[in-house]
Amino acid sequence: MHKALLVALLSLASTTALGSAGHGSDNSPLDTSQPIDRTITLEAGDMWFTPDKLEIAPGQTVKFTITNTGKLEHEFVIGNPKAQAEHRAMMREMASSNGHDMSASHHHDNGQDSPASMPSVTVLPGETATLVWTAPEDIEALEFACNIPGHYKAGMNGDLQIKG
Repeated sequence: MHKALLVALLSLASTTALGSAGHGSDNSPLDTSQPIDRTITLEAGDMWFTPDKLEIAPGQTVKFTITNTGKLEHEFVIGNPKAQAEHRAMMREMASSNGHDMSASHHHDNGQDSPASMPSVTVLPGETATLVWTAPEDIEALEFACNIPGHYKAGMNGDLQIKG
């Protein structure tokens, strides 16, 4: 009996550790190696972000601080509209198959070309998370969004203009 309990506890602990690698709510990913040019504070409520429009200069490194004041888990993802749509489809598929944990690692990078390479962070209710990101030089318009099923469609997205 004790062996079975120990195996179950170790399995649960390793699943939790592996599941939080890319969509952490523990203030990750936070790259402290690059100087921060600007800090932007956002509030994630249930089905909205405030502010819902951002303007960032090309090449500017921004530290986003996102506080979830709602009752639901949210994510903050930066990407172009096509990649965001692909990411939403992936999230719907994961949610419908075996009750996939939305906080699991499924993307984490600084590129903009695919859902797997979009900078992102998950924010649990009542918590704050940070994400450091450098605005690209060659893209004018991106968007930030929560792609947990139903959240984007309910209005949880915003414009991110690269101007300067």
